[in-house]
Amino acid sequence: MKYPIAIEPGSETTTFGVVVPDLPGCFSAGDTLDEAIENSKEAIALWIETVLDDGGTVPQPQPVTEHVKSSEYAGWIWAVVEVDGSLLDDTAERVNISMPRRILSRIDRYASARGETRSRFLVNAAMDRIMHTGG
Repeated sequence: MKYPIAIEPGSETTTFGVVVPDLPGCFSAGDTLDEAIENSKEAIALWIETVLDDGGTVPQPQPVTEHVKSSEYAGWIWAVVEVDGSLLDDTAERVNISMPRRILSRIDRYASARGETRSRFLVNAAMDRIMHTGG
């Protein structure tokens, strides 16, 4: 998936600012033009993850030609960055993990008592850990 980015030119004393018009509030920066473009990829990925984790939807990117028309970005540099499409992929995938049987038994009892499946419990536990540790 490709997202257009608008880059506010930097100087010797200011960084290059980046805005992703299709993703409200998604922005980044870099000391050089190349760094600004590269940093925007991470900003987009984090924006998408946060929105999906909160149950929101991710807007599809619009063509650059649509954004160039806006006077808000007059004099800015335009680029398009490739973002890994798997960020939006919620397809279930079977994985093989190993853990002690006694732990698996505890997980199954805990999940069952709450009306959850083992898989749902593990997904929720992993996401809880990720969300609370800044991952």
